[in-house]
Amino acid sequence: QVQLVESGGGLVQPGGSLRLSCAASGTIFSIDTMGWYRQPPGKQRELVAIITSGASTNYPDSVKGRFTISRDNAKNTVYLQMNSLKPEDTAVYYCNVGSLGKSYWGQGTQVTVSS
Repeated sequence: QVQLVESGGGLVQPGGSLRLSCAASGTIFSIDTMGWYRQPPGKQRELVAIITSGASTNYPDSVKGRFTISRDNAKNTVYLQMNSLKPEDTAVYYCNVGSLGKSYWGQGTQVTVSS
């Protein structure tokens, strides 16, 4: 069983930055893909960024150039650096980890971008 704990969310002004962290713990044999999803209020959950075990990354156009995903395999941790934040980035952000064909989710951390 894998447990994920997210941190780093909060309230930030438009144009500001936040760095989210997600640490995986528990019985971990291997981690394949790690990613971040978000769910704006009243909307469906959507993919924000993914990073593979080989460190390949992918982003949707909505965040490309502003967000950067990275991982520290030794710490079983994935990060999301968010710059130039916009009000439409407001959402609950969820960490996701794929391990041996199974998917695990964090509890979510609130990111609010507002003036």
